[in-house]
Order: sequence, then structure tokens, then C-alpha cells
Amino acid sequence: MSTPDFVLALREKIGTAPLWLAGVTAVVLRGEEILMVRRADNGAWTPVTGIIDPGEEPAVAALREVEEEAGVIAIAERLVWVHVNPPMVYPNGDQSQYLDLVFRLRWESGEPWPADGENTEARWYPISAMPPMSDDMRERVQAALDNNVEARFITDVA
Repeated sequence: MSTPDFVLALREKIGTAPLWLAGVTAVVLRGEEILMVRRADNGAWTPVTGIIDPGEEPAVAALREVEEEAGVIAIAERLVWVHVNPPMVYPNGDQSQYLDLVFRLRWESGEPWPADGENTEARWYPISAMPPMSDDMRERVQAALDNNVEARFITDVA
């Protein structure tokens, strides 16, 4: 996957130490269809995801990632979920943890294709027949499909 320049610059200073990052998940809907991409790094089907650039508005990051990764123009409708992903270790040893902001987006124009090399496929799926995905990704998608106007926030403190 493509690593943003600001992350590479931080890695030069901190090595593989844990890095806290903000990311977005963009659930793009077109009628009864959902935009899904197949990741080049692990072959998993997911909504579009990405890292928020320094100073970038989160909804703008979601729109940018959708256009960069799938060649689709969308409109942000609402923030639907804010959560923290578990810590992860990449194959090169880099450690990261993400604050993830899930947005529901509405398709505006364009047909999906793997535009930037981060994905091997990009396509519409009927919501009723989405490809297999992790429980974590399914939960993000479900948050966007729920008709609640209020965003979901994790408030249970163990």
C-alpha cells in the first residue's frame, strides 16, 4: 500500500515505534449498491480506506481517497462511526494504531476502477450480496447502512 510522505518522514525519526494515525473509511452508496475495492496487499474486499493528511478535513480525506483509489466522485453525507482499531504491525515491523472515522458517501459520478495501484479491483456490489469481508469491515459498512442520523461512538469504558 502507498505510504503518505508525512508518515515516511515520521518513520525516519521514530523507526518502527508505535505511531498513532487518523484514518477514514468511505462507504460509498449508489442506490442499492456499495462500492468495494480488493486490496492489493492482502486481497481483502473492503470499502475505500485511507490516512488523513496533516491539516486535512476528515470528510475531504474520504472524498479524496475514493477518487484516488477508485476513480469515483462522491458526496459526503454524514459521519456514521468513530472508533479505534486494534494496534497492528506491518510486515516491515512498523507499528500503528488508527482512529478511524467512517463516512457514508453518496455516488455522484464515475465508474470504479483500481485507479492508483493500491487495489486490484474496484466495483459495485448489490448491498444484498456483498463480498466476504472481515467482521471489522462489515461493522463499518453496517454503521453506514443504518438509518440512524446520529453517528455511533464507542462509549463503553472497560
